Amino acid sequence: MQFETVVLDLAGTTVKDDGLVEQSFARAYDRVLPDNPGRAAAMEHVRVTMGQSKIEVFRALADEQTAQRLNTAFEQSYAELVDEGRCEPIAGAEQAVRELRERGLHVVFNTGFGRATADAVIAALGWQDLAEAVLTPADAGRGRPYPDLPLTALLRTGASSVASLVVVGDTESDAATGVAAGAGLIVGVLTGGRPAESLRAAGAHEVLRSVAELPALIDARS
Repeated sequence: MQFETVVLDLAGTTVKDDGLVEQSFARAYDRVLPDNPGRAAAMEHVRVTMGQSKIEVFRALADEQTAQRLNTAFEQSYAELVDEGRCEPIAGAEQAVRELRERGLHVVFNTGFGRATADAVIAALGWQDLAEAVLTPADAGRGRPYPDLPLTALLRTGASSVASLVVVGDTESDAATGVAAGAGLIVGVLTGGRPAESLRAAGAHEVLRSVAELPALIDARS
């Protein structure tokens, strides 16, 4: 198989999460809905839907106006944690991306974050020129588990077919979006804390300890 475009998730895949997404959700919820008795159920929903578009997660929890307020508070909370120095790359992630591009592959980051949060993460890591694009649900139309993000990456990079796509992520939603897009290779990574069997059940063809192992896998599968 000749792969052409690699679509990489951010938080948990190329960027250490260490609970940042969940902490940001908790901060946002407490600011917008203090002392709400539904907090525990909301946090469980956040865990189950990890990797999906953040605004869609909030829409499942509240009316549209409240969801928008929660989303804004989430982005503010995540930016605060980034400013506190809590944003670090997964070991070997940057080198892996550079190796993939040296091999002539297109690399696109994608995320369930909104644009402001995605840009804050990329800026904090100094990755503005590392990948060819950073896609958010707003850029594609819908977030995970729909196929829009990988297919937008295909269009942006001019890849010849969905079979030439490699979709990589740490959650079941990442694997599901690869399945929906018909990607030729769907890779799960264990750096987000999800068990390998769950990633495989969601559609991952391969599961790696981290994205640092991705260039070797693509070499072996090409």
